[in-house]
Formats: sequence, C-alpha cells, structure tokens
Amino acid sequence: MIIRKMTFEDLERVVTIENQCFTDPWSKEGFADSLKQESSELITAENDEGEIVGYCCLYFALDEGEIVNVAVAPECRKKGYGAWMVRRLMDIGIEKGVRQFFLEVRASNEAGQKLYNSLGFEVCGMRKGFYTQPKEDAVLMTWSHEA
Repeated sequence: MIIRKMTFEDLERVVTIENQCFTDPWSKEGFADSLKQESSELITAENDEGEIVGYCCLYFALDEGEIVNVAVAPECRKKGYGAWMVRRLMDIGIEKGVRQFFLEVRASNEAGQKLYNSLGFEVCGMRKGFYTQPKEDAVLMTWSHEA
C-alpha cells in the first residue's frame, strides 16, 4: 500500500471512486480547486498494483483541521486503506500545526463511525438534516492532539 499526495493526473480515478461512494459527489473541478489551495492536503491510497483505491482530504486553518471525503472503492473496503489514509492525513495536519481535527459522518454510516472511533475520534454533536440525497443527520466527531 502506498499513501501519497493527490495530483491532477489522479482526478479521473478519484472522481470515479467519488461517484461510487457518495450520493452528492464532488466534481473533477471541485477536486482540482482543492488541490490548488494552500490550506488543503489531498492524499490517495494505492494498492500493490499501483491503482488508486481511495483518497481523503484535509482543510486546515491555524490549529484546526477538517477531514472530508474519506473514500475507498467499494471492492477494496475492509482492507485497512481508510485507517491508513486518515492516520497519514492526521500526521500531515499535525506537522502543519493542527491540534484538533473535526469530521462529519452520516448517522447511518456505522462502518465509518467505527473506523473514526478506532482512531480516537469522539462524538461531539449532531447536525440535523445535514446530508441530502437522502436527507440524513450528520454525526460530528473530533480528535485533539496533546501538545
């Protein structure tokens, strides 16, 4: 498994996975815009054959970071890619001075919540009706780095 920074050349595969994983997917242009921002880090995970099988994104300001779009291709789930990517993204954030991470996950996404709990995230709130297609609550989770 290789975890590396996302590049513009990765976007076709990333958008394919995005469309497989989310009901309200980001566009190729949305990812390209994020890649251009200095306040973001986007990474990919590759399998042993060099194929991108997942990605995730971090937006940061000062000492706070928001983890978004954690996605693993459906056929590659339950193999540790998600945990490896989130851990690496957190390491990158900590290197940049992030001390508290936030994320949102669908209330029905028990696998996602279990993953984030295993990484030390704790539930800190709910956003009613946050998601659309279908409408659903978001569980807010946080993780703090002890300085």
